[in-house]
Amino acid sequence: MAEVSATMVKELREKTGAGLMDCKKALAETAGDFAKAEEWLRKKGIAKAGSKEGRVAAEGLIGSYIHGGRIGVLVEVNCETDFVARNPDFQELVKEVAMHIAAANPQYVRREEVATDTLEKEKQSQRELLKQQGKPEAMWDKILVGKVEKYYEQVCLVDQLWVKDDKKKVGEMITERAAKIGEKIAVRRFVRFEVGLGIEKKKDDLAAEVAKTLGQA
Repeated sequence: MAEVSATMVKELREKTGAGLMDCKKALAETAGDFAKAEEWLRKKGIAKAGSKEGRVAAEGLIGSYIHGGRIGVLVEVNCETDFVARNPDFQELVKEVAMHIAAANPQYVRREEVATDTLEKEKQSQRELLKQQGKPEAMWDKILVGKVEKYYEQVCLVDQLWVKDDKKKVGEMITERAAKIGEKIAVRRFVRFEVGLGIEKKKDDLAAEVAKTLGQA
């Protein structure tokens, strides 16, 4: 193994955010080549990524996207280390999630955030619709299971179909990226702004416009 100085270890640690011992071993294994040492650390992170349960994702980025000056999104996406937060693949993921939010207009990150009374109102609305349609009351509960699932797919980010690939959900896409990057990744929160939202005006389908733009990206 090549001799590694404390200065080299310090420099690699500052650049990657990895631990001192990991940086020292990476440099030793790659004969002091910084680029190869960074790659070694990245692969090491992937090797350790088998079980992410219980691991804390407290680093990350706040991403933003503005479409035509009329729709704006801020989203916080977390990872485990500052090293990964500087990873171009992670940064691209954050940008794409922000663009998806602009296009699909979710109301929540995940279904656990939907308030009980909000969900009950949705169920009641669906019951009224089933009654109007003349569906047998004995079948309502079974039908409602699917209706509630559809509701989650409409309003919860991770349950929505990914605008760039409607064969997978956003949550599945994030899981795939997390496996590739090698760390636990989670969307924590977001806020979406739309000019004139809540003001009575002529309806423009801005979400469809954004979705079309993202699909062409």
